[in-house]
This record gives sequence, structure tokens and C-alpha cells, in this order.
Amino acid sequence: MKDRISLTNEKLYVPNQPIIPFIEGDGIGPDIWKATKFVIIAAVNKAYGNHRKIEWKEVYAGEKALEKTGEWLPEETIKTINKYLVAIKGLNGAIGEKTVTYDFEKLMDDAILLKCSEFGGAIVKHM
Repeated sequence: MKDRISLTNEKLYVPNQPIIPFIEGDGIGPDIWKATKFVIIAAVNKAYGNHRKIEWKEVYAGEKALEKTGEWLPEETIKTINKYLVAIKGLNGAIGEKTVTYDFEKLMDDAILLKCSEFGGAIVKHM
């Protein structure tokens, strides 16, 4: 069942198919998001097999939001992120620090190679 992540008594509840909003690009381009999404899906699959799966929900910010809504950061984006509690937007920080997985590491000078699960942690650190 697709559902949102919730917080009850200071504990996160993550359903087997959480709905997670994302902001494509976030200053680094849709090509990076596409590769990152692939890595996250592979990491979830490796860790949980067919028992868990992320349902992605795009929200808009920046230039893409301006093109679609006339606003840089639409109120709807803020409301959606608040509603779903967790959103992916920290990619530029992890990549900016060059703490990346193999696919990114082979494209960058002086990058620090991480396991998929560690890259997930690096992304979370920058959310």
C-alpha cells in the first residue's frame, strides 16, 4: 500500500511503499537526478528485495517551478513536502562534497567512493 512516512511519538513510521516527493535537478540537472533515482531504487531493492518500493512524487522549485507555475518556490511544493515529511533534495550537497557512488565517482576527480547505502546517508545529511 502506497502511503506517506509519518512521525508518531517521535518515531518515524516508513511504510513498505512510501511516497517520497523529489525536486528534479536542484541545481545539478535532471540527468543527475535520473542516475541518482536509479541508484536509490537499486539500493532499496538490494536491501529489501520486492518487499519495499519507493513511490516518487515530483514537486517543483527553481526554474522548473517558475516555468510551470510562475513562482520560484510554489506554496504547493512546501505543503507537499510538509505533508509527506521526507523529500529528496540534498543531492547537490552530497555531490558537491564528492561523496558519491561508483557511477558518479568515475566521472569526478578526487571523489570519495561510497557504497549505495552510504551515498543515501550522504544525501540525507544534506536534506
